[in-house]
Amino acid sequence: MLIKPTHYDDDGYPIQWIKAAIPSNTLACLNGLAEDASRRQVLGPDVAIRVHTYDETNCRVRPDRIVRMIYRAGGRALVGLVGVQSNQFPRAVDLARPFLRAGLPVCIGGFHVSGCIAMLPEMPEEMREAMALGICFFAGEAEHGRLDRVIQDARDRSLQPLYNYMSDLPSLEGEPAPILPRKHVRRVSGQLSSLDLGRGCPYQCSFCTIINVQGRKSRFRTPDDLEQAIRENSRQGNRRFFITDDNFARNRHWEPLFDRMIRLRVHDGLKIGFTIQVDTLCHRIPNFIEKAAQAGVRRVFIGLENINPDNLLAAKKRQNKITEYRAMLQKWHEHGAITCAGYIIGFPGDTKASILRDIEIIKRELPLDVLELFMLTPLPGSEDHKILWQQGAWMDPDLNKYDLNNRVTHHPVMSDEDWDSAYRAAWASFYNLEHVRTILRRAAAQPRGRPHTTLTTLLWFKLMTMFEGVHPLEGGAFRRKSRRDRRHGLLLESPLVFYPRYAGETVSKARLYWSVYRQARAILKEVLAAPDRWTYSDLAIAQPSNDEFDRLDLYHATAGGEAALARKRREDRLRVHVG
Repeated sequence: MLIKPTHYDDDGYPIQWIKAAIPSNTLACLNGLAEDASRRQVLGPDVAIRVHTYDETNCRVRPDRIVRMIYRAGGRALVGLVGVQSNQFPRAVDLARPFLRAGLPVCIGGFHVSGCIAMLPEMPEEMREAMALGICFFAGEAEHGRLDRVIQDARDRSLQPLYNYMSDLPSLEGEPAPILPRKHVRRVSGQLSSLDLGRGCPYQCSFCTIINVQGRKSRFRTPDDLEQAIRENSRQGNRRFFITDDNFARNRHWEPLFDRMIRLRVHDGLKIGFTIQVDTLCHRIPNFIEKAAQAGVRRVFIGLENINPDNLLAAKKRQNKITEYRAMLQKWHEHGAITCAGYIIGFPGDTKASILRDIEIIKRELPLDVLELFMLTPLPGSEDHKILWQQGAWMDPDLNKYDLNNRVTHHPVMSDEDWDSAYRAAWASFYNLEHVRTILRRAAAQPRGRPHTTLTTLLWFKLMTMFEGVHPLEGGAFRRKSRRDRRHGLLLESPLVFYPRYAGETVSKARLYWSVYRQARAILKEVLAAPDRWTYSDLAIAQPSNDEFDRLDLYHATAGGEAALARKRREDRLRVHVG
């Protein structure tokens, strides 16, 4: 039983939807590994292994029903709670309780377990408490037969308290392809599936957990692995993929991987499309963006993080150069990709005024379609968390809040109230309808632009933040709530209270959704019918000019911006001199 847990909302109910925003790559990877273990008969030729998968973001997990199913089938099972992030750890433990009471073995793996094992000198309290309940942990990655061992130990009733593979991260070449069962893909917006082509990152960002969980040495799948994954997924109807590599542009095999995607699209006729994650210097790689477009990349996520170089330096994000942002975003737009950028609020140099100033600069000067805002969060497994833990600084003890959408520590300058309100105000500012109009005008003016899809994406982000109270990446279509699934320790509400409130919330939100949707559709209609649609321009999409660096606030609003501009000018003069 492979279960990807969700986490709780502020009222203690699991955040679930009829359709979720993004698929779980961990579930895809482990499903592929488990199905491969079954085909290889790792428990012997006389023992069948049946694999069941659940993504709790888009379906209700009923442990009581699963237990009955297991015992009807003979009573032997391994329950794996997979891909568990820090904010999902409390929910994972609550899901484990009924399985443990039924005498079934439970193992939890994912970024929280791996990150704590990698970065802390001792196991944190919540993990010790979970272990005392009888839960075992898996730290690291399950390729190279490691899942086989756990399955065999579960069969022999000899699960170890901890499987620690953090010091030996495996190669990915030739490993089974990640694949999600079709039932999960149908429950994801846009029927998006998932795969990874590489793990690890060479950079040192202090807020990041990936470098400590997946390592700083990059490991890659081959073009043959990619083709196998796409063909296996295509056979069950999965043709749109989120490639979860932290930075595809740093995959040294990017070109043969893109070439294989192009061949599958052009010569084999597979109608496949991709979302990838890249850095802010990807446009400097010759032909990278051009081949990405040919390969079917339609959406890119970029770790912009901030436009103040001093904040980037404080977070050890030295690879980001704000003087490259405009050129990079403009080039993606020219090739028809929707650009989504991560942006972190709460760096030490931030104030409420500087945050809102910077959001206005982004809106005015950067051709960015979607801004994904995050609270600076000391996630377990990051250097930031380790430093605060060593200092004994206050961090919210409730792991459920470590979702990048809640403040869990104090800021050195801003009050808690200012930080919270700045975060909310930043969302409201970027997604106000006038700026939505501007983004749509930019998309409609580009021959390869996709204004309809852009509007759908913008509405998703706007509606989730306005009416659902969750981060858009945790959002979905039509919120599900189950009265009996409330967080352990909270009172079970009366049906006479729960169901009328749930129904009222649903109806109220539907009306609000419809109101915003009507306004947004009217804006899109005006944009598409505008007489200057194809000639529209503004500061963000205008072609570079000789005085660009003199007149943009991006380079002059902060001392760090001025310094970055001075460095670029020195580098440009040096290139001219060397040339």
